[in-house]
Parts: sequence; structure tokens; C-alpha cells
Amino acid sequence: MLIFGIVGLPIPDEVLLAYIGYNTYIGRLSFAMSIFICFLGAAAGITISYLLGSKLGEPFLRRFGPKIGIKDKTVKRTHRLFEKIGGVLLFVGYFIPGVRHVTAYVAGILNCSYKRFSLFAYAGALVWVIVFISLGHQLGIHWTQVESFFKDFLWMIWLAVIIILFFLWFALRKRQSTRH
Repeated sequence: MLIFGIVGLPIPDEVLLAYIGYNTYIGRLSFAMSIFICFLGAAAGITISYLLGSKLGEPFLRRFGPKIGIKDKTVKRTHRLFEKIGGVLLFVGYFIPGVRHVTAYVAGILNCSYKRFSLFAYAGALVWVIVFISLGHQLGIHWTQVESFFKDFLWMIWLAVIIILFFLWFALRKRQSTRH
């Protein structure tokens, strides 16, 4: 599941990792083996994203980017930013939903060396997996309260997502109509 979540499918990766941590708490899963397997999944997912980015390349981004609002100057600015702090983005990006889904694509598109990519991306994956599995493990006996909290507030999360998507759709539509 983490492979698909990292590549970009809408899978609640942190919740999945925390649940795995809970299962280590109750003894269904081995803590060390869970970290190892989840690390492999996260590393495989981010590697696939990197390879897709490197195969599609910057020409793909320059050709299709303007159609979704990514201008040439944005590509250049992102390239400079990634050269300065790309490693930090790859490492910390795991902890920011949405960011973790694009950092590897950008690294591949911008021809970040695989050695640099793997150093930061895999270190970030390992820390991210350990943090969320440990969190789920530590929640232990309180897991049902966490589950109840998410169930109680899930409708608010979906409402927020729908509102954000509506405003994005409206803004893109308005932007397209001003171009024509």
C-alpha cells in the first residue's frame, strides 16, 4: 500500500503506519519487521516516482506544465530551490502530505543524481516509517479513542477537501476564461 501511496494514490499513509504500529503493540506484528517492510514499501514508491520523473523529464513538464498553471519561470525557480535544499525537501517531504508525492518526481525531472536522491529520500523514508509506527505503538491501548476521533471528524475532513477542490476548480476555470 505504501508503494501506491508514495507514488500518489490517495492512501492515508500515516494512518496506515500508525495502525501497523498498533498491531505491533498488541503483538500481531513484529515491530522490527514492520519497520523493515514499510521502509521497503516507501523506498520502492519514491524510487518509482523518481524514475518516472527522470523518464518524463523537463520537456514533459515544459510542454504540459502551462496547461495546469506551471510556468517556465516556476520551473526555473523550483530547479534553483531544489539545487539548494533538494535534499531537505526529499527528507522532510515525507512528513508533509502532498509534498512527499511530488519531491521524487521533481528530483527525477531535474536530473538529481541517484546517489543524492537515494541518500536523502531513503533516510527520510526510514525516519518517517519509524516515527509513525512508533506513534501507533505508543498509542497502544488508546487506539480505540484515536479511531473514534477520526470517525467523528472524518466528515469535516471530507468537507474541507471538497471545498478546496471546488475553489481550485473555480480558480482554474476563471483563469482559463481570462486567457481567452
